[in-house]
Amino acid sequence: MKNLKFILITLLMLLTSIFSYAQKDSIAQQREARKYVREGNKLYLQKNFTDASVTYKKALEKNSSYKKASYNLGNALYKDKNYKEAIPQFNLTVESSKNKLEKSEGYHNIGNAMMQQKNYKGAIDAYKNSLRNNPGDDESRYNLAVAQKLLEDEQNKEKGDDKNKDKDKKDQKKDQNKDKKDGGDKDKKDPKKDSDKGDDKEKQDPKKNDKSKQKPQPGKMSPQQIKQLLESLNNEEKKTQKKLNAKKAKGKKVKQEKDW
Repeated sequence: MKNLKFILITLLMLLTSIFSYAQKDSIAQQREARKYVREGNKLYLQKNFTDASVTYKKALEKNSSYKKASYNLGNALYKDKNYKEAIPQFNLTVESSKNKLEKSEGYHNIGNAMMQQKNYKGAIDAYKNSLRNNPGDDESRYNLAVAQKLLEDEQNKEKGDDKNKDKDKKDQKKDQNKDKKDGGDKDKKDPKKDSDKGDDKEKQDPKKNDKSKQKPQPGKMSPQQIKQLLESLNNEEKKTQKKLNAKKAKGKKVKQEKDW
């Protein structure tokens, strides 16, 4: 009986010791994680976003549930134009946070990253989620309007391209039918014209028959020339729209979560 009690006490002491060491180890890792975040913040402020990303990742290796590290990593990746990798980090903030304002900021930044990737539909959903968590967010409301306009322009352009394709097919079909018709007419001979050929040869004016000197008639354009002109005008319109959109899409947010 005494031996059993001794064994139980020994096991209890051993478990307590293990738990104590594990707790100390966890606290030490949390401290290291905070240290890495502070270093990352300094690099971020120096606009060294690549090294800042690496440092935030080290913080997450020490403490994978460290919200500030994941959010700051998303911001650094975004600033480094690595939008695809930034989105999952903002998603972690959205999923782990119970604070509606934090969720709103996370969704807003997801929308910004998707806008940069020209994923306007995804950006619209993200901005809507941002407004659901913070209805008074004017930045998200403005960016939502910009994303909706860009999506509408994109859809209209696709419709226009489809119409042009259909028109080109119709024009091509007409040209083919015309070629067939012209080919058939060439085989037919007018005996009257053949009989007059000998007389006409002496009367013909060589200047009139010289096709190389004939001038093109103004005002007449082929379907191909019309198509090229329309494409040129469309490209100019796209350039103008791009400049306007660049001025409009402010983005903003992408705030740094400090841990000094």
